[in-house]
Parts: sequence; structure tokens; C-alpha cells
Amino acid sequence: MKKETERKERMTKILKYLKKTYHTPKTELRYSTPFQLVVAVMLSAQCTDKLVNRVTEKLFKKYKTPKDFATANLAEFTREISSASFFRNKAKHVIAAAKIVADDFRGHLPRTAEELQKLPGVGYKTAHVILGELYEIWEGIPTDTHVKRFARKFDLTDNTDLKKISHDLERLVPKKNWKYVNNGFVLYGRYVCKANKHDCAQHPLTKLWPAAGSRWPKTK
Repeated sequence: MKKETERKERMTKILKYLKKTYHTPKTELRYSTPFQLVVAVMLSAQCTDKLVNRVTEKLFKKYKTPKDFATANLAEFTREISSASFFRNKAKHVIAAAKIVADDFRGHLPRTAEELQKLPGVGYKTAHVILGELYEIWEGIPTDTHVKRFARKFDLTDNTDLKKISHDLERLVPKKNWKYVNNGFVLYGRYVCKANKHDCAQHPLTKLWPAAGSRWPKTK
């Protein structure tokens, strides 16, 4: 109980900084249509947003709607995204998900995490990123490698499973503030405190809890 109280107090301080610094949650993935965002988020698994944006710059000129992706030639599409990690599985998932959205949802993305997670390649994290970005619906905290790293670096969880970490953070953060966690940690990790071991004692969040300066958890 004491540990949970300490974590909640620590998360409150961290959240205050994230809200102030990254006050408008917005992905750095580039897209023009709702389903393009789905594809970009799916491609971003174990992959940087910068690389995904390079892949999709050309890809999204050709494919825009769920029907465009659903009717793509698998071999050709696989080649087109081959710069991304796990591109073969991702290609199959994108086309399969597009077919479901085109056929079962008449081309419109579902607006619930439960329905989104029924799409191939869409898990808890992807579903909640999509809902937040497109519809400002924040029904969960998405956990990626950045969020996992900081959740463990600041001793906010004992788990390594992404979904379990999400639920741990959801218990520590009031629901009205869930939208700031993923976006804040991602940008903080990308531009302030990178994953490689370094002296981070003067970083804003480490100053809030100095013990984090000597904690370098594995991200995978």
C-alpha cells in the first residue's frame, strides 16, 4: 500500500511536467486519412516514427482508403513497406484489417477499443493511439517502448508486459489526464532522455526523483 501511494505521488509530479511541456497530444506520424493512421501506427511497432514517415511518404500517395489497402497486391505491398521491421507480417495484417473495415464497417473505422482490437495487427496500444489521435477518445493509456522504459525507470510498475503496464499507469493517473501520458513520455524519450545509458541527473523528470538516474531498464 505504501509503495502504491509513493508511486501515485511520484506520478502526480511527473504528470504535472508532462502536461505543461507536452500539452497538446499529437502523434508525429504523418497521415491524411483515418485508415492511413491505422497503417502508420501498425508499421511503427518496433520501428521509429521517422522511418515510418519515410516509408509512408510514397505509400500514402498510392493508398488512401481502406478499400485501396484491401485490394493491394500482397507481394507488391510487402515490397513497398520492406524498410519497416517485421514487414511481412505487417503487410498481411494491414491488408486483412483493411478488408474487415471496408466490408464489415463500410469503410468507416470503429470508434471503440474493443472493435478496433478485433482487427489483425491492432492491439491495446494501437487501438488507444488511434482513438485518441482521431477522435479524442482516451479510454486507455497506450504503452510503447518509451512508456515502458519510463514506467520502469521511475518505478511506476513491476510489470514488463505492455498491457499490464498500461493498466498500472491507469490506476496511478486520473482518467481525465490519461491523454498526456503516452504522448508526453514518447516526446520526452525522443528528445530529452534517450534510451542509451547516459548522465541524466539534470533532466527535468530525474530531478523530480533522482533515483531514476541510476535505473536503466531494458526496453525489449
